Amino acid sequence: MLGRLLVRFLRPYWPLLIGVVVFQLGQSIASLYLPTLNADIIDNGVAKGDTGYIMRVGALMLAITLGQVVFSVVAVYFGARTAMSLGRDLRGAIFHRVGEFSEREVSRFGAPSLITRTTNDVQQVQMLVLMTCTLLVSAPILAVGGVVFALQQDVPLSGILVVAVPVLLVGIGLIISRMVPQFRKMQTRIDTINRVLREQLTGIRVIRAFVREPVEIDRFADANAAVTETAVKAGRLFALMFPFVLLVLNVSSIAVLWFGAGRIDSGALQVGALVAFLSYLIQILMAVMMATFMAVLLPRAAVSGDRIGEVLSTEPSVVSPVSPVTTLPSTGRIELRAATFSYPGAEQPVLHEVSFTAQPGTTTAVIGSTGAGKTTLVNLLPRLFDVTGGAVLVDGVDVREVDPELLWSRIGLIPQRPYLFSGTVASNLRYGKPDATDDELWSALEIAQAKDFVSAMPEQLEAPIAQGGTNVSGGQRQRLAIARALVKRPEIYVFDDSFSALDTGTDARLRAALDRQVANATRIVVAQRVSTILDADQIVVLDKGRVVGLGTHDELLLSSPEYAEIVQSQLSIEEAA
Repeated sequence: MLGRLLVRFLRPYWPLLIGVVVFQLGQSIASLYLPTLNADIIDNGVAKGDTGYIMRVGALMLAITLGQVVFSVVAVYFGARTAMSLGRDLRGAIFHRVGEFSEREVSRFGAPSLITRTTNDVQQVQMLVLMTCTLLVSAPILAVGGVVFALQQDVPLSGILVVAVPVLLVGIGLIISRMVPQFRKMQTRIDTINRVLREQLTGIRVIRAFVREPVEIDRFADANAAVTETAVKAGRLFALMFPFVLLVLNVSSIAVLWFGAGRIDSGALQVGALVAFLSYLIQILMAVMMATFMAVLLPRAAVSGDRIGEVLSTEPSVVSPVSPVTTLPSTGRIELRAATFSYPGAEQPVLHEVSFTAQPGTTTAVIGSTGAGKTTLVNLLPRLFDVTGGAVLVDGVDVREVDPELLWSRIGLIPQRPYLFSGTVASNLRYGKPDATDDELWSALEIAQAKDFVSAMPEQLEAPIAQGGTNVSGGQRQRLAIARALVKRPEIYVFDDSFSALDTGTDARLRAALDRQVANATRIVVAQRVSTILDADQIVVLDKGRVVGLGTHDELLLSSPEYAEIVQSQLSIEEAA
C-alpha cells in the first residue's frame, strides 16, 4: 500500500526527484574523490616535501568541497520541497475523502482515528520521503563507490569489508525485526490516547458533575502509559543501533590499521593509500548505517501508509449519481415510499417501510419514543444515509438521482446537537449563504428569537463564538443554529428536536414566527414535547422504526394508542383536548 501511495502522490514531483538524484550523485562523487586527493597529497606532497604540489591539490580539494556543499544544499532543498508537498497532498486527499463519507464511514473509523491518520500517519510517510531524499539516495552511491575506490587503494585490505559489512547488516537487521511490532502497536495506541483525550475534553462538564476526575485521570494515565511503554521499548532497541555501528566501525578501523601497518612495513602499501582506505571504509559503513536507519523508518511508515490507504480506498456509501438531476421545481414536496434503512450487519432495520408525504406550506411532525428512528428518518432526507429499501423523493425525484449540491441547497437542517464553528455570530450565520447582508442576519435572528441576546453582546454580530459554541448556552446555540438555516432560505426545513433546550414561551413564539415568515416552506419537525407539535398539519408516530400513526393531533388521540400514551404522559386530559 505504501508503494502505491508514493507512486500516486509523488508522480507530479518527478522533476524535483530527478534533481535530488542528480545533485546527490554529484555530492557523493565529490565525497568519494576527496580521500584519493588526500592520499595523493600525503604520498606525493608531504612525503617528498613538495609544498607547491600540496597547495595545488589542496586548492582543488577546497573547490571540490565547495561544490559538494552546494550540491548537498540543493539536493536537501529539493528533497524537502518534495516531502512537504507530498504531506500537503496527502492531508488534502484524506480531508476531501472524509468529506465525502456518510455517517456510516465516519462512525466506522471514528473521529480520533481519522485525526491521527491525517496528522501523525501523514507525518511518518512524509519523514520517510524526506530521509530517503537526503540519506537513502546517496547511501548506495557511497557504498558502491567506496568499494570501488577502496579496491583501487589496496585489494588485500578490502577483505575486511567482506566481514564488516555483513556483520553490520545482520546485527542491525535483528534489531529492526524486533522494532517493527512496536511500531505497529504505536499507531493504534496513539489512536486510543486521542480518543480518550477527545472524550474527556468534550465531556468535561459531565465529568465534573459526577465527580469522575480521579477515574478519568486513571483512564488517561493507562492510555498514556501504554503509549509510553511502546515508545520506550522501541527507543531501547533504537538506542542499541548506534553503539553497535560504532563498535563495528571502530573494530574495522583497528583491523585496517593493524594489517595496513604490516603492508606499509613491507613496502606493499603507502601511508596515503592507508589513510584513503580508512576513509573509504568509514564511508562504506556509514552508508550501510544510513540505509539501515531508513529501514527503521520504513516499518512505521508502512503501517501509516496502510492506514492512510485504508481511508483513501474506502468508497462512500452515499455516492453522487452518474447522470444527476440538476434542476428541480421549487416546491419542496417530500415523499417517503416504503423507506427502509438497516445498518450493516444489523439483525433488524432501524426504519421499516415508512411512508408519508409532506406538502409545501405544511408542518409535518415526527414523534416517538427514544430509539424509534426519528433522527435516522430525517437524516435520509439530505442523504446523510441512503435507504436500503424503498425511496425518498423530493419534488417527485428520488434523492439518489439528484445532484447532491442541488439537494443540499434545498434543505435547511438543524441537527439534534447544534454545532457552531469558531468565529463570530455573523460567520456562523453566513455558513449557508456567504453573501448574506447584515439585515438578512438580523431578520433571521428575530425569527429565531435570538435577536435580544445577540443585541446584548458588546460586539453583536461580530461577537466571538468558541469552537462548538461552548461560550453560549444550549438554548442560544439552538436558536443560532435555527437562524443559520433561516438565512439560507431553503424550500425545506428539517428541525431535528431543535426546540428541546427552549422554554415553553420561547418555543411558542419561535413556532409562531416560523408560521408567518416561512409559511410556504415544507417543515419537518422532530420533537419530544407534545406541546411543540399540537398544531402540526400532520403527525407521524414512530414505534420501533414503523409508522403506527399518521394524522392530526385530534385524529391520533382517537386512533393511535401509542400517541395517546405519549400525550397522557406529558399533558393532562384537559390540555390534551
